[in-house]
Amino acid sequence: MKSVVQRVSSASVTVDGQIVSTIGKGFLLLVGLTHNDTDESLTWMARKVASLRIFEDSEDKMNLSLADVGGEILAVSQFTLYADIIKGRRPAFISAAPPEQAVKLFDQFCSLLESESVPVKRGIFRAKMEVSLVNDGPVTILIESPPPAVSSK
Repeated sequence: MKSVVQRVSSASVTVDGQIVSTIGKGFLLLVGLTHNDTDESLTWMARKVASLRIFEDSEDKMNLSLADVGGEILAVSQFTLYADIIKGRRPAFISAAPPEQAVKLFDQFCSLLESESVPVKRGIFRAKMEVSLVNDGPVTILIESPPPAVSSK
């Protein structure tokens, strides 16, 4: 699982000319899911994102979390985070979870974020979205969940 966390002053998703989700201060979260993501990787990522301390405190140090600043998340599924461009010039997406699996994983991940007491709004899965944001900082962080434990069999 991969997530791109962008600290924002505001962000929104528009589909077919209609705004479907909008947030103020918080994170625009681009979420890439792969076929071998597990409950453990989703839980790890949700806890990591929810507890990130990347908002400035009174001394201008990144020391505050979403909860500390009353922030929220706009989560957008982004299979292109698993683009493979090693060969050729057109990306391959064989590492991305297939849509039927990805939508379940994405919903589960968003629910896990909400269970961490983070307000979550979402883009529309598989829709052609226009994503707008005001990047605060700018601060952009790429997080990749650790690989699943390898069995000793």
